[in-house]
Amino acid sequence: MRNFQKTVDIAAPSERVWKVMIDVERWPEWTKSMETIRRLEGGPFAIGSSTWISQPKLRPAVWTVTQFDAGRSFTWSANGPGFRVFGSHVVEPTDSGSRVTLSIRFEGLLGGIVGRLLRKLNVEYMEMEAVGLKRRPEES
Repeated sequence: MRNFQKTVDIAAPSERVWKVMIDVERWPEWTKSMETIRRLEGGPFAIGSSTWISQPKLRPAVWTVTQFDAGRSFTWSANGPGFRVFGSHVVEPTDSGSRVTLSIRFEGLLGGIVGRLLRKLNVEYMEMEAVGLKRRPEES
């Protein structure tokens, strides 16, 4: 399995959700799937921004933003031996607030194997992130 996806509806405007989503260094405050996140350069979060991330049960990795649509979505990627992983975060306005879709995709020679090995952990972490991301802007 190379692809994972989780969608959550949030009772908060998409602008508020977006602000929480791109404030990546604060993610450990609202999701236990993250231990430490450190931006590697200053300036706005945008294409080319790199972030060092430490997660429980995983090796720390540097994630670099590869796609960015301000106010709507970003995708970042990290490399491992024989694979590359992409994480996508999309927020869309709805009549009752917003909808967020989180996805992870593994590519490369070992991408399928790594994705299968990490399937349970990926599903668990995406659920943690979705729950935390729902709670944070709804409480603001």
